[in-house]
Amino acid sequence: MRLIDSHGHITSEGYDDIEEVIARAKEAGVDRIVCSAYNFSSSQEAVELSKKYDGVFANVGFHPENTNEIKEDSLAKIENLAKEKKVVAIGEIGLDYHREGFDKEIQQKYFVEQINLANRLGKPIVVHSREAMGDTIEILKKHPLAKESLIHCFSGSVESAKILLDLGFSFSIGGVVTFKNAKSLPDVVRFLPLDRILLETDCPYLSPVPFRGQRNEPKNVLYVADEIARIKGISIEEVVHVTTENAERLFGI
Repeated sequence: MRLIDSHGHITSEGYDDIEEVIARAKEAGVDRIVCSAYNFSSSQEAVELSKKYDGVFANVGFHPENTNEIKEDSLAKIENLAKEKKVVAIGEIGLDYHREGFDKEIQQKYFVEQINLANRLGKPIVVHSREAMGDTIEILKKHPLAKESLIHCFSGSVESAKILLDLGFSFSIGGVVTFKNAKSLPDVVRFLPLDRILLETDCPYLSPVPFRGQRNEPKNVLYVADEIARIKGISIEEVVHVTTENAERLFGI
């Protein structure tokens, strides 16, 4: 089986053993990894990893919790990075209202500006939305996308998923789907058409059962595929085949 981890953070902050991590991923059948950034330095590093490793691709952009780092020329620098050959999306971008001390208006401003950047470049976006689904959907309605895009680590309701499907989104599902306290996520997975689901790890975070609490790695995306197959009552081979095609389509890889 050939799998794609559509969203991971394999930069040096989480991994000082990246050669071994990529080797273990390939041994598990994960031959492509999309490395997502959260600020300018991680965007640079994601691009460098994409140049060094055949199976690594990059997203570049500012995570909502890092929008306070944005300076006058920051998005111009992101735009230059986004023109590199193996940069496949602008991300991860969006809104995060979980922690106190972040300016919602600043997050919203730079969410919109990065959507506009992606549209100018003809690239998809990868959206992070935490405790902000209503505002996320409103912004996405007002700023239509040029390309099919991705909601990563989706944690919303079936009702939100319906709206986002109509707006042209696919959904990446990670290790949370294996948690006993996953709440509504299994219902969302049952609802979503398989051709709009991608697999992700969000590594080094959110390790699936049976590795919960340990550092996550791209190799563990197979456990996500297995749980999606169980929820949908289909074979893991079908899940792997279709989700791999979905990631290839969305990212052009």
